[in-house]
Amino acid sequence: MIRDVTINDAQQIVNIYNYYVLNSIVTLDLVPFSIQDFEEKINAISSQFPFIVFEEKNQILGYAYANTFRTKPAYKNTVELTVYIDHENLGKQIGKKLYTELIMQLKKQKYHVLIGGLTLPNDASVKLHENFGFEKVAHFKEVGYKFNAWYDVGFWQLTL
Repeated sequence: MIRDVTINDAQQIVNIYNYYVLNSIVTLDLVPFSIQDFEEKINAISSQFPFIVFEEKNQILGYAYANTFRTKPAYKNTVELTVYIDHENLGKQIGKKLYTELIMQLKKQKYHVLIGGLTLPNDASVKLHENFGFEKVAHFKEVGYKFNAWYDVGFWQLTL
């Protein structure tokens, strides 16, 4: 089931996210988040943008949301997307289902451009974005440093 996030989801969401903080370059965050951090994030984002979860048997297996791309008013019709899937549930098309719903909601809300920022390499996320019609529009070399190595960041764009 895909549904809107609630504050009660914070614990499960932070567990999903912190796995990637500690074990992956998918996020360039270096320090795990607290439940309170994610409660604040949920409140801030969901009050302005779609923030959805994929739930099965009362367990959140993934989440996705839109957020501010840049703070200047001229960017108000552009959003940056985020999607994370529980690492034990990868390969089950959960990201595709979440993105399908998220993009549908954003179209209804009349957003114009969707941006996906990806730490590279990340073949699964590149494939997800390109399957939805996103095109690579930027590539920044060695801008993130994690696990004693430099990583590139790419940006994919979809115009609705």
